[in-house]
Amino acid sequence: MTALSPGATLGIVGGGQLGRMIALAAANYGLKVHVFAPDADSPAFDVAAESTLAAYDDADALARFARSVDVVTYEFENIPAETADLLSAIAPLHPNAAALATTQDRLSEKAFINGLGIPTAPFRSVGTAGDLAQAIVEIGLPAVLKTRRFGYDGKGQRMLRPGEAIDPAAILAEFGGVPCILEGFVAFEREVSVVAARGADGTFAAFDPCANTHRDHILALTQVPAPGIASSTADSAMEIAQRIADAFDYVGVLAVEMFLVAEADGSERVVVNEIAPRVHNSGHWTIEGALTSQFAQHVRAVCGWPLGDPRRPGGVAVEMRNLIGDDVDEWAALLAEPGAHLHLYGKGEARPGRKMGHVTRLLLPP
Repeated sequence: MTALSPGATLGIVGGGQLGRMIALAAANYGLKVHVFAPDADSPAFDVAAESTLAAYDDADALARFARSVDVVTYEFENIPAETADLLSAIAPLHPNAAALATTQDRLSEKAFINGLGIPTAPFRSVGTAGDLAQAIVEIGLPAVLKTRRFGYDGKGQRMLRPGEAIDPAAILAEFGGVPCILEGFVAFEREVSVVAARGADGTFAAFDPCANTHRDHILALTQVPAPGIASSTADSAMEIAQRIADAFDYVGVLAVEMFLVAEADGSERVVVNEIAPRVHNSGHWTIEGALTSQFAQHVRAVCGWPLGDPRRPGGVAVEMRNLIGDDVDEWAALLAEPGAHLHLYGKGEARPGRKMGHVTRLLLPP
């Protein structure tokens, strides 16, 4: 991989807040940014040198975009695989199309993770009512039925509980008949994630594992360091992230979401839930809380540059809270709060469940 120079153009597919923050980090390195997205009100358009407003299946627009940039990355994993293939035929694409295709499908993702000897919840493929009935027998209840593709923030999933009257055909009809996966429920102490980066030369740098609290299936609070996690478990979680990144020959930032499970003997372990092949909401704390933010780290990786230092300066504890929906109305009070670092995404309408911004607090000693 040839390292880019300042003044080169980074192409970003997707115009949401993640793309916006990647673009802001790229600007600090003297890079130009060209954003490709299908929505005219995309927040990343506001901070990009150039933008293309077109659908993800517009082959002509994609080709023009790819020819205008020096490297392409993406801010979310639900772009069509055909889009990634077209782009990578014209310009370098990082992370690679194989990582994208694997993580777009929960079934292939979990099979990939298990193939590395890394534990996940038990799972079964579900395509028919008969598949679902058999999967329930084999896995037991409680369990979670999920669509194999296009699910995020709790969308496209349903808990199946013991004692519930279950009509497999009716449940699958609720999901529109799309391919699904049934996952056994993991009794976990907390949800944690590891955000990490891998460079083209195989170097790896992980931020400290963080603990994540969700509200209505949407990330509400991230805490670093993750409270209650043993240092050996944190090391194991980071080692799992590195194994996954190496197996993908990954270039860029990824997040590995995990469950922290307490065993009967007092020990603990992590079970992988899913992989996000991109910068991640649970890594937003790194903008103020780490020597190199996840966004700067991603830009460094995809441009072929050395990775930055992921450590927290002085080992400071950090808390990041999402501003969801009307939470954004607190902006004035947050600006007045000493030590609060406010980030607003430039979105016009504060709908319920919509991430409008976040606030980070460094928990300095008195």
